[in-house]
Amino acid sequence: MNIEELRLLIADVLEIEPEEVTDEAHFTDELDIDSLLMLEISTRVETAFGVPENTVVISGASTLAELHAFVVSKLVGEMPARPVIRPRPLSDPAVRLFLLHHAGGSHLLYRGWAQHFPQSWELCLLEAPGRGHLQALPLIDDCDRLVDYFHTAVAPLLDRPSGFFGHSMGALIAYQLTRRLHHEGDPLPTWLGVSAYGAPRGEASADGRPHLMSDDELRGWLRSVGGSPPQLLDNDDVWRKFAPVFRSDFKLVNTWASPRDPEPLPIPLSVFGGHRDRLIGEDRLLSWRSFTTHFRGLEMYEGDHFYLMNHQQPLADAITAAMRSAAV
Repeated sequence: MNIEELRLLIADVLEIEPEEVTDEAHFTDELDIDSLLMLEISTRVETAFGVPENTVVISGASTLAELHAFVVSKLVGEMPARPVIRPRPLSDPAVRLFLLHHAGGSHLLYRGWAQHFPQSWELCLLEAPGRGHLQALPLIDDCDRLVDYFHTAVAPLLDRPSGFFGHSMGALIAYQLTRRLHHEGDPLPTWLGVSAYGAPRGEASADGRPHLMSDDELRGWLRSVGGSPPQLLDNDDVWRKFAPVFRSDFKLVNTWASPRDPEPLPIPLSVFGGHRDRLIGEDRLLSWRSFTTHFRGLEMYEGDHFYLMNHQQPLADAITAAMRSAAV
């Protein structure tokens, strides 16, 4: 398959001229490709070139050039399994910011974020096994084992100022990963940001333990929370592929044993949330203040549990300012 064939296919789906689909035109920002159009493109690529189902959807590609490279690698079976994805690789970055995704999600949560940060910063998107580039790997449904996995991946990259930002389940993993680094005497991030996740507490959560719900209950619960595209929840074939990921991740969150009286982390910690989040209220977010020696406050944005999808630039500005303040 050559890139021109793929260009023609995408142009046909979008009903535009092929020359408008340049190699580096951003799918979301410049070509206005939403999740529904991406599913249509994925289906056509599967039919035309015989690649595995959902190849385009899981690729994480943001341009034609990236998608072509990914599809070719799938055809020849040479796609490397890497948990760290760098949208804008730098040979000598001033800062590395590690971003961790939510339950049932992937690094695609942070697609397009790199453009909102300083050019000298390298964003590192962490991908949990069993999705995206790591679809062939088994899912991990235990918090400590996933922290082990990410610890191995990020340890060589902590050779310069760094920050961790995690959303929902990603906040839990970012917190536990920071605790692991602290316990083992490894370099710590200069700043930790947690989003849409309450601070650890001893009692069991009251969220209905979604990993034990029936399919109908789980799909209904995800609809009420928001953030999941309708075509994922309404299409039975698509749901069957993603349901095991949701259940595995929710099991990880629900079975995690909160530490008793943990030592406050010796780094600045900032908290973020949505005003209309049905899962986490401000009181739970504010309870993070006792888990750090340098609490940098709570910032709230308009929106629900996935408020960050509509506030990329303001959130990036807040993270940048927080990290720069922490470095002083």
